[in-house]
Amino acid sequence: MMKKNRAYKLAIRAVLIAIILVQSMTPFLGFIPLGLVNVTIIHLTVIVAAIVLGPGDGALVGLIWGIGTMIRAYTAPTSPLDTMVFTNPIIAVLPRILVGYLAGVVYRQTKNKLQAKTLRMALAAGIGSLTNTLVVLGLMRLLFASAMASAYKVTSGALNAVIMTIVATNGIPELIAAVIIVPMICLAIFRANKFLDN
Repeated sequence: MMKKNRAYKLAIRAVLIAIILVQSMTPFLGFIPLGLVNVTIIHLTVIVAAIVLGPGDGALVGLIWGIGTMIRAYTAPTSPLDTMVFTNPIIAVLPRILVGYLAGVVYRQTKNKLQAKTLRMALAAGIGSLTNTLVVLGLMRLLFASAMASAYKVTSGALNAVIMTIVATNGIPELIAAVIIVPMICLAIFRANKFLDN
């Protein structure tokens, strides 16, 4: 039985990694390009991996996403900032690993505090989504402030307002999508795979 469970988990991990690779390279499957910014939906797959398989696998799938982000920034950038910002592993990879790891930790650590599984999934999805938005934008602000100001044609002083606008227009819809969609996917996976620890 243990061998079968390991095989199932390996298969789920492989499928999620394959989905991430396809999403990383295909506009409108993992991200929606909107000029200078991209609305991300790929983080949903990372959060699903974190909830279904645990923080370690969430971090692994996040790592694959980060590497895919860097490859896309080098080979098929969708905005002027991509080549400069997302070729940097600190911005392209680190936040993606954190998304998977933190979502998995939140889901596991709230098991005894929140009885409703769907609520735990929604909370983990919300934390994962916020981690992606806030850490990526925070690192961009810290490391590439002048490049961002130039790309958005604003002064450095007005950059915080631009970042808050991105949080409102991209981050909040991404958060809402994660909180709604992730629990539906995870519940379906758990129902189909009763042996998974949930």
